[in-house]
Parts: sequence; structure tokens; C-alpha cells
Amino acid sequence: MMVSAAFIGPGTVTACTLAGASFGFALVWALVFATVTTIILQSFAVRIALVSKMGLAQAMMQSISNPVLKSLIALILLTALALGNAAYEAGNISGAVLGLQAIGDGSLDEAKTALVFVIMLLAGSLIMLGNPKWLTKTLIGLVLFMSLSFILTFILTKPDMFALLGGLQPQIPDGGLLTAIALIGTTIVPYNLFLHAATAKDHWKDESQMVEAQTDNLISIGIGGLVSITILATAAGAMFGSDAEISNAVDMAKQISPIFGSFAALALGAGLFAAGLTSAITAPLATGYILQEILNKEPQDQRFNVFRLTALAVLLVGGIVASLNYSPVEIILVAQVANGLLLPIVTLFLLKLANNKALLGVHANGTIANITGGIILLVTTMLGARLILRALGYWP
Repeated sequence: MMVSAAFIGPGTVTACTLAGASFGFALVWALVFATVTTIILQSFAVRIALVSKMGLAQAMMQSISNPVLKSLIALILLTALALGNAAYEAGNISGAVLGLQAIGDGSLDEAKTALVFVIMLLAGSLIMLGNPKWLTKTLIGLVLFMSLSFILTFILTKPDMFALLGGLQPQIPDGGLLTAIALIGTTIVPYNLFLHAATAKDHWKDESQMVEAQTDNLISIGIGGLVSITILATAAGAMFGSDAEISNAVDMAKQISPIFGSFAALALGAGLFAAGLTSAITAPLATGYILQEILNKEPQDQRFNVFRLTALAVLLVGGIVASLNYSPVEIILVAQVANGLLLPIVTLFLLKLANNKALLGVHANGTIANITGGIILLVTTMLGARLILRALGYWP
């Protein structure tokens, strides 16, 4: 559920909203593909963590013998994750603020800076004061609340279920290619792989619990994918064909209120707030885990100095950026470059580690897993190249 909390952030909510409002149900298949791909990649990360009892960053570092290459990969990891997660964090905090503004129905529009501070204080308190088990339960509660909010909005807007099922057929409508790629890119997020591995090795005892851990992965990511589909379907059912200009979920909340009642808009705003808050907690956590593993620090000895201070630094930078008048597009571009650079590298290492029989023994990849992983590597490389080229202005 922590991973679901991480990948259903405001960026996902916005991408799903725009996809549904602009193209109806035509891109549902892209979310299904992204969800299945995420389940597969996360299953690799879980398997590596349970058998090796190492986090993904630690396993990656130990698999490299050349000290120069090891330092280079560590630098790339830290740079991409620091920039990317700080940018994601700014978007997460801004998304939580937008959710509160949607709930306030315009009464909180002038209180952005104060709301940013409130979100930072709340997220920071949960990171600093909550022990891992308590924090996990809090995130599970928030994810369930978020899921119920979006599912309730979906039910209230009564989308066409036959049209929704028709969206499972792969197709790219005119002008829909970049939106389809955006849906995939906001679902398959590199830092979630590190977060999942780090938490899995602490939560599960050993490889004897592999089936239970993989079932947990399947259900949690599956729920996340289902929530993403309900957001897209809500926008498709409520907004497709409308002349209203929709740029985010708050715009949609304003549009559906006169049609489906203020309660539908309230549920949508509550879901966006929960999505922003959960992701505002998990993005700093992931960065803290990664730096801790790269520095090879023991959690019980260095948790405060390395783990929590890193997490708080990401939260602070994200909050500062969110409170300034930077264009959200500029923030997203930074995150896109970092994501595009990191995703193929992490996928390649995942495949390499998953095939290491000395490390995983009987749990190493088989032929089918390698073919599937190879296809995913190709897709993530193409996706990463596109994200970087577009951010640099070489892709329209």
C-alpha cells in the first residue's frame, strides 16, 4: 500500500484527468499496461529484497566491482533522485493544496502559502515522529480514504461501463500519443522500486514469505491501477465532449459540481488532497532509504542522521518550490528529465540482479520473466528518451 500511496500522486491524478477529458475512454489500455508493467518490475524488486535482505540501491552498488563505475552510478542515482524527487515533492505538496482548495470551493484560493506550510508540517511530523509500522498504517488509511473518494466520485458521475471496457482495446486517438506516454510515465516511477525493496526487506522475514509478499504486491498495485482508471473514467464520463477548459482535477471538480452535485466535487477534492499528502510522505522516504543504502549505513545507528534528515531536506526543498510562483510545467520538466534518465538504468539493473543465480538461487529469473523484462526495458528506454528529448525541447 505504501507503493500505491507513492505512485497515485497529483501527477497521476492530473494525467488521468486530462486523458479522460480529452480522449474519453480511448486510453484506458495505457493505464492497464502501465499497471501490469509496474506489478512486474515491483515483483523483481521484492524478490531481490527478500532473498538478498538488501535494498535495491545497496544491491545495485554491490553488483558493481569497478570503483569508478560504482561511483558514477551512485552519482547518477543521487543526482536524478534528488532533482526528481524534489520536483515530484513540489508537485505533491501543490496537489494536496489544490485538493484543499477544491474542498473549500474557492474560499482558500488566497491561502496557498499557509496551506503549503500546513502540508509540510503534517508530512514532516509523520516522517519524524512515526515509527515504520505506525507510519505504514497511516499511509494505508490515507490510501483507502483516497481510493474510496475517487471510486465514490466515479459512481456519482455514472460513466458508460461499455465504453470503459471498449477502452481496453489498444488505440491511439489523434493527438493522444503524448498523453498515453504520460499515463505510463506517471505510473512507472523509479523511486517506487527503491521504496518497495527497502520496506519489503524489513516487513517480510525471508524468502519463505515470497508468495505472501508477491500477493501483497499484486493486490496493492492492482488497487492503485484501479483507482487511476476510475479517475480517467470519471473525467471521460463527466467532461468528454465538453467545451470547458480542463487542466487539472480542480477544474474538473468545478465543472462536475453543477451537474452531479457539490458532494461529487467534495469527494474529488478529498481524493486529490489524500493523493498529494501520501506522495508528499513517500517521495522523501524513498530518497532517505536510497542515500542510506548507498552510504551503507545501518538503519538503527544512522536512521536519524541519514534517513530522516535526507527525507526532511527533500520535503523542505519541495515545499519551498511549491510556495514560489514557478510554473508547474517547469517543475514537471525537471522531474521528467530525472525520471527519463533513471528509469532505463534501474530497469537494466533490476534485470541483471534478477538473473543473478548466485544472489537469488532458485528465485532467479526464468525465460518468460526475462522476455517480459526485456520488453519492459525496451519500452522504458524509449519512454525515457522521449521524456528527456521533450523536456529539452527536441520533441513536440
